[in-house]
Formats: sequence, structure tokens, C-alpha cells
Amino acid sequence: MPAGILSGMAQTTEHRSSLSTSRTPRTPRFHRAWSVAAVTFVTIIGAAAFASLPGLLIEPLHEEFDWSRGTIGFAVSVNLALYGLTAPFAAALMDRFGIRRVVAVALSVIALGSLLTVWMTAAWQLVLYWGILVGLGSGSMALAFAATVTNRWFTARRGLVTGILTAAGASGQLVFLPLLSWLVENHGWRPAAVTVALSALAVVPFVWLLLRDHPADVGLAPYGGAYAEKPAPVTGAARRAVAVLFKAARTGPFWLLAGTFAICGASTNGLVKTHFVPAAHDHGMPVTAAAGLLAVIGVFDVVGTIASGWFTDRFEARRLLAVYYALRGVSLLFLPLLLAPAVHPPMLFFIVFYGLDWVATVPPTIALCREHYGEDSAIVFGWVLASHQIGAAVIAFAGGVARDVFGSYDVVWYASGALCAAAALMALVIRRRTA
Repeated sequence: MPAGILSGMAQTTEHRSSLSTSRTPRTPRFHRAWSVAAVTFVTIIGAAAFASLPGLLIEPLHEEFDWSRGTIGFAVSVNLALYGLTAPFAAALMDRFGIRRVVAVALSVIALGSLLTVWMTAAWQLVLYWGILVGLGSGSMALAFAATVTNRWFTARRGLVTGILTAAGASGQLVFLPLLSWLVENHGWRPAAVTVALSALAVVPFVWLLLRDHPADVGLAPYGGAYAEKPAPVTGAARRAVAVLFKAARTGPFWLLAGTFAICGASTNGLVKTHFVPAAHDHGMPVTAAAGLLAVIGVFDVVGTIASGWFTDRFEARRLLAVYYALRGVSLLFLPLLLAPAVHPPMLFFIVFYGLDWVATVPPTIALCREHYGEDSAIVFGWVLASHQIGAAVIAFAGGVARDVFGSYDVVWYASGALCAAAALMALVIRRRTA
């Protein structure tokens, strides 16, 4: 065979080999997915400051502007409802425009809304700035963000990673709540609002420079999975989110998951995170001490949620949910008996216990969404999260009204405990999907 032909064949073979090598995903010793998870963790921590503030604002705003607790609770409820209702659309927008762009814009909107509250003079401005702007921004930073990152970057260890990223919100509460309560107590609520705005803006460079939308962007397979090309951007994000909702709504597991998660939101973000500090203050406890107890909840929430992720990889998710909700309901029934002017051992036991159970429900809920809804699971979870926040919004408002009408929060604690018992039963009704 002529030498030129042999040379050409060798070059062609070498060229094909190089193409094959370039398309073969690298298998680094330290997988980039863990770096992406770390950036996501830091991002959620930075954005979590906004969730620490509402419970600290009720008394200062009531005293300065003479707004009723029901009015302030309404603004918080708008924030919580939009947080949930935005989540499924945010998941679809991440499929369309990428995680980095959506999260960077969301953090900027949170900062803007928080900063504008410094100059407000009327209750409608609180609803607009804190309720609508911060609600929309935080909704795009909701747990659907963690679910999207987990689904794209991990095939193995999904339960563990979900637990870690879910715990990031609690870590943010741990970092910011003592600082914000000290600022409110010693310098007023406005410096605390500015701190929230600056913390959200500080995370934007990390998101833009270090976060990547898909493993294929850096030539990798997902952790524990096979290499796949990056899918084309999905157009019609809003239409897809609504279509997924209508499809899921025709199935029983969706309504059971949405119902249990609504009760989860009512008993955590809506009740304890919003009203625990003013309720403890009603019993003579200093605001800084009550805020410190919420921060302790954040500490044990990290432990409980990561442990729940580990359990979810090994045990049946619906049974885990039933146990979590049942234990939470029992603990809430005892809380009115524990509130006192000073911190005492039974109260610390409640705080530790409630912290371990705070969002331990998230990993098994995401796992059940993934089991029943496959590729649409992140958007379905976004809608389930919407029910979580609607439940939180209802109780945030109802708790403020109950305090205005009855002079205490006792009726709300008891009602929430009964709802948690109902959620435990609902979780057991969810059927396992058969292949």
C-alpha cells in the first residue's frame, strides 16, 4: 500500500482517537460535583438571612408603626406564599436559562426588596418590598434549586446530598439569627434589613464564577452515573411547569405529598420560625434569648436533615415521613407548657428535638417525587414546595390574628400538633410505585 495512503490512514485514526478521547468524560479523583454542591451550600446559606428576619420584625414594627400583628403576619404570609408558588416556575426557568442566571437574578431581587424596606412608611410597602419582592426572589432560591442541582450532578448519594443542601438553610439561620437579633435589639431593625441585603449580594460572585449548570459543561458524568450530553434548553418554562402540575395532579401521591408538606410548612416556617420569638417574649423571655433558641434549632436541623438524607438512601421514605410528622406533632402539644421567662432544661430538650425534625421531611419527600415522577420530579417537588409555603403562609397570618384575638398563641400550637398527626397518617397512605 502506498506510503501516502498509510500516512493518511494513520492521521485519520489518530484524529478519530483524539475525538473519542475528547468526548470521553474524565473521571477525576475528586469529582467536580462535590464542588458544585459546596457552592450551592454556600449560596443557600447566604440567601438564608432573609428567612431569619421576619420573626424578629413583628415586635419592632408593631411598636414603631402601630401595625397590628395580623397586618405584619399578612406581609410575611405573602412572602411565604410567593416563595412556594415561584418554586416550580424557577425549576423550569433553570432548565431554560441555566441555574447560574436564575440564582444570580434571584439573589439581586432579594437584596433589592430587603434594602427598600429601610425607607418604608406604610404597611402596603412592607407587603410590596418584603412580601412580594423578597418572596419572588427567595422562591427562586427555594429547595427546588437544591433538587435541580442534585438531580443533574449526582446519581449516587442523592439522599445524602439532598440532606446536606437542605441543611444549608438551617446553617444560614444559625449564622445570621444571633447577629440579626443583636442588631434589632441594640440598633433597630433597619441595620438588620441592610445586613440581609448585603449578604444576598455577597453570594452573587460565587454563583457566577463557580457554579456550573450541567456536568457536561466541564466534560464530566454525574457523580456515580454515566456521561450524558447536556440537554437543549427547554422553551416554554411557564407552560411546562403548568403542564407538569396538571399531569401530576391526576395522581394520588401528588396530593398526599402536597398535603403532608403543607402541614410541614405550617408547623415550621409559618408557626415556629415566624411566631416563636414573639410567643416566648409574651412569657417574659428576652428577644435575644428566644432568637438564640431558634439558632440552636438551626444547629440540630443540620444534623437531623443530613441524617435523614442518609436514612432515605436506606429506608422506605413514606415510613420515615410518618415517624417525623408523628414526633413533631407530639412535641408541639407540649410547647405551651414549656414557655417561660428563662431558658430551662425541658425547653432545651424541645429545641433539640424540634431541630432534629425541622426539615428532616425534605429528603424523603424529594425521594418520593423522584420515585413517582422521574425527570419531572424537580418541577413536581416545586409544586409540592408551593403547598409547603401556602401552609406556612396560612399559619403565619392565622398565628398573628390568633394572638390579636386570644392574647396568646396556645390555640395555634395545639392545632398544629393535631395537623402533624394527620400528616403522619397521610404519609402512610402513599403507595410504593411498582415497576
